[in-house]
Amino acid sequence: VRPIIFSKMDFSHSSLFGYIEDLQELTIIERPVRRSLKTPEEIERLTVDEELSDIERAVYLLSSGQDIQGTSVVANLPVLMRQNPAETLRRVLPKIREVLHVAGVEMQLTAAVSFLTVLQEESVSIHTYSHSFLHIILQNLEHRDAGVSNAWLETLLAVIEALPKETVRHEILNPLVSKAQLSQTLQSRLVSCKIMGKVANKFEAHIVKREVLPLVKSLCQDVEYEVRACMCRQLEHVARGIGTELTKTVVLPELVELARDEGSSVRLAAFETLVNLLDMFDADDRSQTVLPLVKSFCEKSFKTDESILVSLSFHLGKLCNGLYGIFTPEQHLRFLEFYKKLSTLGLQQENGHNDNQLHLQTLEQEKKYISVRKNCAYNFPAMIVFVDPKNFHLELYSIFFCLCHDPEVPVRYTMAISFFEVAKLLNSDVYTIHKELVTLLQDESLEVLDALVGHLPEILELMTNGGENNGESKLLSIPDLIPALTTAEQRAATSLKWRTHEKLLQKYACLPHIISSDQIYYRFLHRMLTIILTNNVLPVQKAAARTLCVYLRYNRKQEQRHEVIQKLIEQLGQGKSYWNRLRFLDTCEFIMELFSKSFFCKYFFLPVLELTHDPVANVRMKLCCLLPKVKSTLKIPTDKHLLQQLELCIRKLLCQEKDKDVLTIVKRTVLELDRMEISVDAFQKRFYENDLLDQEKERQEHLLLEMEQLEKEKQKNEGRSTNINDKMFEKKRRDSKTSSVLAKSINLSISGSSSGTSAGKEEKKSKLVRSQSFSSQVLHPKYSNIDKCPNKNSATGYTSSVPGMGKSCMLSFSDDSFRTRAAGNSGNAAFPSSSSRNLFNSADQKSNGNKEGQSRKMSM
Repeated sequence: VRPIIFSKMDFSHSSLFGYIEDLQELTIIERPVRRSLKTPEEIERLTVDEELSDIERAVYLLSSGQDIQGTSVVANLPVLMRQNPAETLRRVLPKIREVLHVAGVEMQLTAAVSFLTVLQEESVSIHTYSHSFLHIILQNLEHRDAGVSNAWLETLLAVIEALPKETVRHEILNPLVSKAQLSQTLQSRLVSCKIMGKVANKFEAHIVKREVLPLVKSLCQDVEYEVRACMCRQLEHVARGIGTELTKTVVLPELVELARDEGSSVRLAAFETLVNLLDMFDADDRSQTVLPLVKSFCEKSFKTDESILVSLSFHLGKLCNGLYGIFTPEQHLRFLEFYKKLSTLGLQQENGHNDNQLHLQTLEQEKKYISVRKNCAYNFPAMIVFVDPKNFHLELYSIFFCLCHDPEVPVRYTMAISFFEVAKLLNSDVYTIHKELVTLLQDESLEVLDALVGHLPEILELMTNGGENNGESKLLSIPDLIPALTTAEQRAATSLKWRTHEKLLQKYACLPHIISSDQIYYRFLHRMLTIILTNNVLPVQKAAARTLCVYLRYNRKQEQRHEVIQKLIEQLGQGKSYWNRLRFLDTCEFIMELFSKSFFCKYFFLPVLELTHDPVANVRMKLCCLLPKVKSTLKIPTDKHLLQQLELCIRKLLCQEKDKDVLTIVKRTVLELDRMEISVDAFQKRFYENDLLDQEKERQEHLLLEMEQLEKEKQKNEGRSTNINDKMFEKKRRDSKTSSVLAKSINLSISGSSSGTSAGKEEKKSKLVRSQSFSSQVLHPKYSNIDKCPNKNSATGYTSSVPGMGKSCMLSFSDDSFRTRAAGNSGNAAFPSSSSRNLFNSADQKSNGNKEGQSRKMSM
């Protein structure tokens, strides 16, 4: 519409004509709005008395209302049946039956759904349902509209499963004889085919043979190919109902005949039914009847009948494994080559050099070839079983490579979904497909990445432990894995698909089980902190926060842990943005879930309480909701001063809070805190499981510190021994006369020190062995709760659990003596005292003592 400018009006003839056009356009725009308004008469006709009951209103609307009102009543039928089934059956259902004779498509579809809902909710007994509803369903079954007819048919098929046999026999099976005759309409015969398949499973074999099979044969030989194809697909249900013997004598000959039918849809239906019934045929039938048919299908699919290619490729895995026992070596090789040919169908032309000789494919052909390759990707695990996983590299690796690098996304997506199944089947040879794992992680399509990430923890675990006897990781031979993981996360972060990014971050919590602590610290941990600080999607931030806490939980260097804790407090807890301070509270929730109570109290308790003075009401509100969890981390009397701080903060909130919403939550929180019971340092029966789990977490944290100190001592001892050997060599060269004396004195000092400290060295040696394998003892990431999963030491194969923990996760050690020594060092490993709260300080003091002892020994 051209704008009308009134400041400079031109009253010429042409301008006036333009104004008139504009006004006409405006009236055209407004006209539909005016037409949509209801007249007073229409409003009066649509008005219903409010004092009517639900039943009376339903009857009134069905009798004199409009179609839309009647449809509303029909949709509300299940509600009426729940409220007053007797009156609904007596008054409303007869009206619905009358209206459905002249009802439109919408009301018919609504009625079919409502009748099915009434059946599923069991509002009335099945006898009452069959007496009241079954006749209405059968009357509308042959509606002229195909969609309506199918809707009523689905309802009837569901009803047949619930009806007693005698009712099905008299009300459905007997009338079916006349409905399946050639004189009936095509729609009626198609309906009869589907009912026949459902009825066959309802009766005994002799009844099916006498009353159902004659109708089945008649419909299999119908003049219309749609009927033959429909009945052919129902033969599977019929075969399951009549058993193996009758299937061999009755169903199999019909299938053989239908497999040679002139209609391609009939042949396709016969082929799929044969594949689905393979388990019901004996070896003779499969070798003499089924195998020749399948071979002819495969030969014709490329030459004369490409329409069967998609179905053939989809069922090829089931077919090859179903006929595996009767294949000769030549036939085995032929079917394998056929699968390889299908896997690259449509790609051969890309290798040609003469463009004039290229076959111009239609768009429809291209889609068909993509579907075939996608089905081949779907069947790849089945084909590994077919050729034996030992022969994978020789027979199928080239096809696996092609499918993972296929130019079409659906093919690569299917390979990503089945990658975990392939890895499980390869077992000890799983390392042979690590390049394809890296390729799919770097795929340009995020759909492919999303499909692969679903089982990424399990895949990486198989890559780590598959076929290993010495505990070394195969991932050391995959230098591109960590760059591929970081690239995948960055690509997901820059896309608009935040759910994929969230899923990826959740699955990356498995990495402590896969790669070293230093690699995680330098390549992933700081990235998680950046996501929390900069990302704008709340679920992504929470996923990154939890994964960061898992990384912190299994970080093996105290200096790095302290650095991360300080950054969390400074950049999140004391951040300028209130959004960051909210994320700090989310992170504290994960800390309380993954770490021990003592760890949270030592590092995060007071920073959390500082947020009671936050200027933003939302932060204070979230903090108040978190306070009960915070209080549950305290132990009396060790944390008595922290409890006093908590009570002081609560009093300040009650006295100084001005925001009404926050004050309401504070009062509610105070009541909840008053009802809470605080655990004490002594072991209590009522807190048995929680205390045991917390003490195990505390023990693991103490072991991390102890192992770190032992590794440092080992490195320093190795360095000192190297320096001593160098000095001895220099002295030996300068003064050959005194070398023998010096060597004797060194040997004496070493033997003396070793004899005095042999027990200590053995203890340290055993701890160092466990220290080297500790990184493989982190919890498996496929469990949502990091503390509730079995733990396995990949080097030793031992698993252990603490009695009373149920499925709670425990560290596993092969040497029980270490458990005793660790208990002696920490006071009590199974039931630590309150002094174990200062684990970090005690470990430092212990390490200083060890260092002094070592220096005295070396000076000797």
